Amino acid sequence: MPIDYVRIEPGIGQALGSLHTYVRKTALDPRLLHLIDIRVSQINGCAYCLDLHCQEARRDGESQQRLDVLAAWWETELFTPTEQAALRFAEHVTRIPTDKGSDEHSAQLKGLFSDQEIVQLLGAVIDINGWNRLAIATSRQPKRRDAEG
Repeated sequence: MPIDYVRIEPGIGQALGSLHTYVRKTALDPRLLHLIDIRVSQINGCAYCLDLHCQEARRDGESQQRLDVLAAWWETELFTPTEQAALRFAEHVTRIPTDKGSDEHSAQLKGLFSDQEIVQLLGAVIDINGWNRLAIATSRQPKRRDAEG
């Protein structure tokens, strides 16, 4: 049974919204932020966030092909080395209890991003993980957009 967290405790969404707004104002590429939002939502199994962020990514010019293969980004050359490093970092942060990362991956990340950008990426991953957990725990569902809904 869904829980309307917006009505019950609007401050929670407002607090997360502040982080989201801050992250979106950084110098990080908006297309990269969309990829992070979608990949982390895939890992966490958040249908609501997947629906929302795939719509936003397509609206902002992301190709359907890249969205289709994002779940296996490491198997394709459709993603730049910078995107691959950011996605690897997002997966690591999302899976901290089971993924200890590697020095090689850390070196790759530091070779492509400044320390400030790494902290901004961390903020982006924390942001989407928070929204995923809020949406999943309150049973938030995407709205149907097809002729049946």
